[in-house]
Order: sequence, then C-alpha cells, then structure tokens
Amino acid sequence: MVNQEQNFSSKFLFVAASFLLVVCIKGEMEDGEWTMVQKSGNQFMVNGQPFYVNGFNTYWLMVFAADQSTRGKVTETFQQASAVGLSVCRTWAFNDGQWRALQKTPAVYDEDVFKALDFVVSEAKKYKIRLILSLVNNWEAYGGKSQYVKWGKAAGLNLTSDDDFFSHPTLKSYYKAHVKAVLNRVNTFTNITYKNDPTIFGWELMNEPRCESDPSGDKLQAWIEEMAVYVKSIDPKHLVEIGLEGFYGLSTPNRAQVNPNSYAQQVGTDFIRNHQVLGVDFASVHIYPDSWISQSISDAHVEFTKSWMQNHIDDAENYLNMPVVFAEFGVSAKDPGYNSTYRDTLIGTVYKTILNSTKKGGAGGGSLLWQVFPEGTDYMDDGYAIVLSKSLSTSNIVSLHSKKLNTFNSFCSWKCHWGCRKKHVLLDDFQSRDEL
Repeated sequence: MVNQEQNFSSKFLFVAASFLLVVCIKGEMEDGEWTMVQKSGNQFMVNGQPFYVNGFNTYWLMVFAADQSTRGKVTETFQQASAVGLSVCRTWAFNDGQWRALQKTPAVYDEDVFKALDFVVSEAKKYKIRLILSLVNNWEAYGGKSQYVKWGKAAGLNLTSDDDFFSHPTLKSYYKAHVKAVLNRVNTFTNITYKNDPTIFGWELMNEPRCESDPSGDKLQAWIEEMAVYVKSIDPKHLVEIGLEGFYGLSTPNRAQVNPNSYAQQVGTDFIRNHQVLGVDFASVHIYPDSWISQSISDAHVEFTKSWMQNHIDDAENYLNMPVVFAEFGVSAKDPGYNSTYRDTLIGTVYKTILNSTKKGGAGGGSLLWQVFPEGTDYMDDGYAIVLSKSLSTSNIVSLHSKKLNTFNSFCSWKCHWGCRKKHVLLDDFQSRDEL
C-alpha cells in the first residue's frame, strides 16, 4: 500500500511539473522569436547566444502520428521531454516501402503519412523542441538503403549489393527526390515550408551509414560529398550532419586504437575525413559499448565512454572546427548485469564529459538519449527505452543537466568563450558542489 501511494505521489509530482514547465515554455515562445539554429566555429548559436543541446531520440513519432489512436503519444513524448528541459529530438523523416510508408515507391508519397510528419513538426514547436530529421536508414528497419535497391531491381537495374545505394546514379536520384520532397514540403498545420522552419534543428543524411563493401571509404565519401552539397543547394539555412557512429577509418591510422574494436575500421566510415566535407556543419557520434565491446555490463563500458567522447571532442576542436553531438547513447535493460543505477551512471558520465567541454566553450555540442518513450509504448521498446515518468532518478539527472546547460546557454555570446569570467548565481552553485 505504501509503495502504491509513493508511486501515485511520484507520478502526480511528475505530471504537475510537466504542466508547469509547459506553461512556462509556451510563455517563452510567445515572448521570444523562434529562430534558426546556426553554428560559428565549434559552437551552436541561437540569436547570437550559445546553444548547447540536451536532447533525445524517439524515432517512431511520424508512424504514431499517422494513426489517430496513437497520435496522442506524440504529444505525451514532447510534453514529458520538455518537462525535464530536453530541447532537441532526433526522429525519422523516412519510412520507405514498408507498413504505413511515407514513400510508397520512389517519389510517390502517402499524403496522410506526410501530414503525420507535419503534425510531429508542429507539435514539437508547441513544446519548444527542435528536430533533427533523418532522411534514410542504413538498416532495413523502415525501408533503408535495401528498399532503394529493391526499387532499383524492380526497375530493371543490375544491382549486386545494398551498397549500390551509394554509387548507382538511379538510386542516388531516388534519394535526391526524397530529399527535395521533404525539404520543400509545406506543413499543412503551420503553412511553413520545412526548409524555412526554425523548428528543424538540422538534416541528417542517413542513420548510421556504413559501406562495408568498400573499407577504403572512398564510395561513402563520394556519396557524402554529393549529398551534403545537394541538401545545401535546396536549403542553405539549416545545419547538415551525416549521421555517423564515429568510427575512425583508414585516413587516420593513428586513431585506430580509439575504436571499440578492429571491425570498426572496416565498415567504410572515416570520422575525420567524412566530416571535412563541404556542406557538413556538425559532427555526429553514437555510443554503444554494450553492442561494440561486450553485452555484459562492466566498468570498462564507462571508461570507454569517457575516452570515446573526449577523443571526438578533441578532434572536433583540433581538426574539424565544428560542434560534435553524441546523437545516440544508452544501455539496454536486456544486457546481462543491467540495473537502473548503471544506466544512471552511464548517462551521468556522458553529461559530465559534455559539461567539461561546455565550461571551456568547447566543441562538445550536446547529447541525445536513446531513447525517450511515454507510458503505454512498451511494445516498441528495444531495451533502451526510458519512460521518464517511471524513472525518477534518471529524470532528475536529465533535468539537472538541462538546468546546467541552460546556464551556459544564457551566459554570454560564443565569441567570449567564457573569457569574461562573468559570474552567475546558478553557475557558482554548481561549481561549489563540484558538479561542473
């Protein structure tokens, strides 16, 4: 009985906090102008102020919005995320040839599903959450490059590998047509064209691109060079990132030991080389020690996370001169040895590493949890789902990190790099508790 009362009390407090913060956010939206995210050097900026990101992933928002019976879960997700200060969501702007497909065949769209994506974008704006929209998948889920190859074969093309996606002119034209359709889409809820909408943080070329048939990386590099410029030719206003996991390739043999395993250097990606491409504005890195090193939870995962992050932050500063976002990180509840305390430790490690960069005005641009779910969506859980209303310790960690980043986001302009040594009550409080 006591546990039931505590659970009810906790949920009541969470809902109350959500409501109050949403009211505040909506007030801010009315008072302030909603403008594009930009970048200068290794920092993101909004209205000339630094913008460090505390965000999350929920990839299935468009599909849920396409069904009236589940559309409310989209609103719940944004509501609960905004309640803990999460300001950026990464989600799919693709579903190719599958169930409830956005793109049914090349350049042929289901208008109802496109309207569902419109709803996601308009709803995100209501809760002052910006979106990173990914344009295609490397993997088969939601279609991906393999679906493009299937379309090509159906059209009579002689294709031998899913990696032909990166090199065959017809498949590249299919992808470009999709990019053009999404970027030029006029939102049926807001009447704003996507390429002009500040709600969109930026475009992601592909979720976790790999081209294992060409370990040299040349094939993927050429595709990135072509597509980054193509996106910018349609939409020069928004930021562009690739969607990489962060593996170091053959162009930097001295960085091979940073990779989680030897296989990582053979998948055709090349962190530094790929991100030196014209049109790419910021770097992306994913963090999955439980997939890359060993499934069983261990302290080695935390140590790897620290090293992995710091090396990429250093490279973003020393070689790339751009922000780096750790665009996916998490731990699966299905892992041997998993417990919620370990998850909180891993999340805390990511956040602390970001803050160590932030307080120096560094290239650690932010991080995105994989992944935030509302209650009642357990059947979509891949093991990594975080239901904030049920995970109060995690929710508190996320909320505190948001407050710290907001302190820096309002501290001073990017040009200062904190050199002015301005004091702030909240900042001093964090420092006195050794939390920065």
